[in-house]
Amino acid sequence: MNRLADSTSPYLRQHRENPVDWYPWGEEAFAEARRRDVPVLLSVGYSACHWCHVMAHESFEDPETAEVVNQLFVNVKVDREERPDVDAVYMDAVQAMTGHGGWPMTVFLTPDGRPFFGGTYFPKESRAGMPDFVTLCRAVDDAWRTRREEIVEQAGRLTEALRQSALLAGKGPLPGAEVLDAAADALRAQFDAEWGGFGRAPKFPQTMAHELLLRVHHRRPDDDLLDMVTTSLDAMASGGIYDHVGGGFARYSVDTFWMVPHFEKMLYDQALLARVYLHAWQVTGEQRYRQVLDETIGYVLRDLRAPGGGCYSAEDADSEGEEGKFYVWRPEEIRQVCGDDAEAAIEWYGVTPGGNFEGTNILHRPVRGDLLRPPAVERARQALFEAREQRVRPGLDDKVLAEWNGLFLATLSEAAAATGDADWRHAASTLGEFLLAHLRRDDGRWLRSWHPDLERRPAAEVGPRPLAYAADHAALVDGFTRLAECTGEARWIGEARATADALLDRFWDDEEGGLFTTGDDAEPLVARQKDVLDGASPSANASAAQALARLAALTGEVRYQEAAEDIVRLLAQPATAHPTAFTHLLGAVDLVVGPVAEVAVVGERPDLVGAVQRRFLPRTVLAWGEPYPSPLWEGRTEGRAYVCERFACKEPVDSVDALLAQLET
Repeated sequence: MNRLADSTSPYLRQHRENPVDWYPWGEEAFAEARRRDVPVLLSVGYSACHWCHVMAHESFEDPETAEVVNQLFVNVKVDREERPDVDAVYMDAVQAMTGHGGWPMTVFLTPDGRPFFGGTYFPKESRAGMPDFVTLCRAVDDAWRTRREEIVEQAGRLTEALRQSALLAGKGPLPGAEVLDAAADALRAQFDAEWGGFGRAPKFPQTMAHELLLRVHHRRPDDDLLDMVTTSLDAMASGGIYDHVGGGFARYSVDTFWMVPHFEKMLYDQALLARVYLHAWQVTGEQRYRQVLDETIGYVLRDLRAPGGGCYSAEDADSEGEEGKFYVWRPEEIRQVCGDDAEAAIEWYGVTPGGNFEGTNILHRPVRGDLLRPPAVERARQALFEAREQRVRPGLDDKVLAEWNGLFLATLSEAAAATGDADWRHAASTLGEFLLAHLRRDDGRWLRSWHPDLERRPAAEVGPRPLAYAADHAALVDGFTRLAECTGEARWIGEARATADALLDRFWDDEEGGLFTTGDDAEPLVARQKDVLDGASPSANASAAQALARLAALTGEVRYQEAAEDIVRLLAQPATAHPTAFTHLLGAVDLVVGPVAEVAVVGERPDLVGAVQRRFLPRTVLAWGEPYPSPLWEGRTEGRAYVCERFACKEPVDSVDALLAQLET
């Protein structure tokens, strides 16, 4: 075994028996590279990554390839989900060098950590214009030995470029609501009117773009904007990207019509997709969106839930060495499992003898948006689920990440409040307790990840756990705030405030504004960057801006509001110029532009609380239940609801109709 054997990262442990002499990220590896005067080969991936597994099988498990890389380099393996700071720095470098990125990521570094060459997947045998991996490694070694000055100079220039995100400055006026309209127009120009979503294959759900459209629609009702959302949600939930048997979504589709996914299922996707289906249900009242919400949350709580209430990170695409094997069906299998209901299921799910994926069938709905199953199909689905449970499951990435759990906590809390589901509310509270117990040190410092092995191994055998990043703190602030709004328990506002204070104390850039990715107590990398672009998940700065603006509205804490506004100012120019890269940040613009309705329900009035919770009110916050320090609670009368703006309140009301009338004006 190599040095990865004691790691708590499932991805790193997958490589512990490689003949490659892997090091985990750390000073030991770079010290060895300096001692040997050789480059560092950095390989970055994650557990559910299909092509990471392919490159591992082809090259890293091959003794001849391992002999070459061990001779020429010091080899470092990184789990991008545990170390997003390392991943972000070197992914920026790869994109600068090649024009594209992805995983596995392969980067060659000087012994002081500066990148000088990189790419993504390299095959064992050359093909499609890509060199074979061993030839590439020998060429890098030759350049290191014969053209050292050139390499060092290139590494220096590239490293300086990597530091540019930290130099972003913006102190101008706050943007107005017109930038939201412009962003909606930009999304309309990229919209696929036939199949929904934006752009061409491969197609990602882009949930934050749909959330932005719902926000703009709430400001100025527009059937065209709502149609863009419903067309996309119907197409995704009808396609093979959705698991029609067990619920939940795969990460993305390889085609334009959502049929064939890469089958990995990520926690953050479930959190963000469940949220947009929840909001679509609130806006439209369509039961099909509620069904997708129920099944997606049900999937997470059934299959990704850790003992104690946290949520694991992902399930792989592969099982038994084959991509998608767990999910696909042949007609004869369905007939064997479903009996008299088989023909109804075969027709409903578009099953054919030839299949639509390597001779098998990815279940889907041929009639888009027709998702509410008749009784025979529902019986068949239950039978297919029970039969599928006997199959070999895909690999489970059983680490618990603070950021992704914060995202799911926010969604679960909001969904529990909107639906009145007591089980979901209990699950949300349990998740909040889990995060406090397992991802926060005794000194109050949040950590990035937790793994069940930490409970089973002596502390002396466990290496240092990664410190939490800005994105972790931001997601936790939002999760705890929404848990308070769901339960009415004041303690969760206290946890949100403590986490927000830590975020601003450790990550804030006092010179230019905005949040650094890493805290002031973190290991220094070649560049200290700022996470500003919204991708598969919200950027740290966008997530923080939304969370801080909502928390400020609940607590009256000026510091939080000013930080949210400063982030918006910092990113206003690029967000206005490239709105589709800042869709979550534009959600913060929606809050900062306002107005935000601050609702306080005082005393036992579940009818008034429920009237707010059931509706899609993206610029409304809710205080109820146990009072906490805030102007919203000062001088209030029992049994009334107060609708305020910047803590200036309208006349108190005591009926649902009167409350809704105030919220609509």
